[in-house]
Amino acid sequence: MKTALSLTDIDNELSKRNIQLDPDGYFIIYLNRKDGLICADHYTNAINEQGLAVDPDTGEVIACKGSKPRMATQTFSGRTAKEICVNLLEKTKLIPLSMLDHAAYLGREFMRAELCLKSGEEYIQD
Repeated sequence: MKTALSLTDIDNELSKRNIQLDPDGYFIIYLNRKDGLICADHYTNAINEQGLAVDPDTGEVIACKGSKPRMATQTFSGRTAKEICVNLLEKTKLIPLSMLDHAAYLGREFMRAELCLKSGEEYIQD
């Protein structure tokens, strides 16, 4: 008899799947506790032949850690996950994402960030 996976086990398994990078860029999500905000900085990128995110100006691969600082193209914020989603997806003329799975990921992350903002727990983007 197969035992049921816990919700954490299910999420951990799903996190191992291969994902396509959004050619319209990526977001770094963080909390501004002083102002009670969920923030998301948007950065542009291009995708090279190997499927890696590269700086659109230099063609250099964008490393997850230790890369040189880049300037965000826009910063979005909201006091709740719903507010930041509305600001990003409904109040922006040129929405800086092109993939539905990327939008779903952002919604999940904004909810996690909201819970951490309310509880005082540390938020670390997945």
